[in-house]
Amino acid sequence: MEPQFFKENRKAFMSCLEDESLALFFSGSPVRRTSDENYSFFADRNFVYLTGIEQKETILMMEKTDGEVKETIFLLPPDIYEERWSGRRIKTEEAAGISDVGNFSTTDAFEKELKRTLSSGKIKKVYLDMDMEGVYVTASSVQAVCHVLKTDYSKIQISSALPIMKRLRLIKKPCEIEAMEHAQRITREGILAMMRHSKPGMYEYQYKAEYDYALAQNGVLEAGFPSIISAGKNNFCIHYDSYKGQAKDGDMVLNDVGVRWDYELTDVSRGWPCNGKYTAEQKLLFECAYQTSEHMFHILRPGILMDEVDKEIRRYNFGQLKEAGVCKSFEDIGTYMWHGGAHHVGFDVHDVVSAKGVLIKPGMVFCVDVGIYHEEWGIGFRLEDNCLITENGCRNLSKDIPRTIEDIEAVMM
Repeated sequence: MEPQFFKENRKAFMSCLEDESLALFFSGSPVRRTSDENYSFFADRNFVYLTGIEQKETILMMEKTDGEVKETIFLLPPDIYEERWSGRRIKTEEAAGISDVGNFSTTDAFEKELKRTLSSGKIKKVYLDMDMEGVYVTASSVQAVCHVLKTDYSKIQISSALPIMKRLRLIKKPCEIEAMEHAQRITREGILAMMRHSKPGMYEYQYKAEYDYALAQNGVLEAGFPSIISAGKNNFCIHYDSYKGQAKDGDMVLNDVGVRWDYELTDVSRGWPCNGKYTAEQKLLFECAYQTSEHMFHILRPGILMDEVDKEIRRYNFGQLKEAGVCKSFEDIGTYMWHGGAHHVGFDVHDVVSAKGVLIKPGMVFCVDVGIYHEEWGIGFRLEDNCLITENGCRNLSKDIPRTIEDIEAVMM
């Protein structure tokens, strides 16, 4: 993303704030894994959406007083010893080039600067990246600031920045769509690699190795989210991540995978027989999912209530399953459809946006996810694609990833 992208995001956020407001966003800290080892650091997505910076323990402060906005990023100070062990720290010039923020300080000066700002008498409200209803666990930094505000500045109101961020992230900009399209091309290479190497007796971790290798060859060192790659009975665990199972002749292989490119994610699911040839029962169920998906991509357009998307997927898929003789009553659809059929994608794989009760608009990107799980037949899979809403309809961003029985079998010949 260009620096202008992050600058525009900050401007849009601050335009939603009244005067005499302060907003604080924290990149976060590494999570301890064991002993003296941390998990790989992953920066808070709202912080990245506003700055483009993915370094730990970095802070964005935005102050709006007298109609003017002041932006400051607090960076970790240079430390030769720490950088020798854990890697170089981003410098002011580099951070400015990424974020287009003009004012910088160091994190060891943050506490003093925050106290000065709060004591000035000009701040009536502080916005923090938190969910006031407790749906999301707030970061320790946010909790610490809340404690200071409640203890020392009780007259200053605490507000959540999350509702504003959810509205901003709902509509994707052209540069975000471009990044998603590039991520789709790499996702395609990963899925094709798994299809082409698929064979009875192959272990799930071998499928994953093929996928990861294809991504690395295209400049992506880590999947966009923990890949779901399973076979046979393991397909009946929706968020499976063990990779220890073995695909036996006749088993379906399920994958739910994605790539992150320039901060934007894909989320694509495909299901295929490990031997490359669908059985009659597998064809029957796959066609139900495919026809449902095709139906959705033909009807989705601006003006439809977002809440109706999932409902329509369930209604239409039930009709397909009923016609196939699988499901007799709509009350029984939960036997074969175990999860929702639509969620937004973007900076997060389940993007944090405000979509409930809103009408679909151009620039929204969400999944059309049709899952069918028939335990009695031992067949479980999902067909998931990424839908971009356009001015007059929609576009399937992942349409070039084989999604018909004929195309999948042709790849696996």
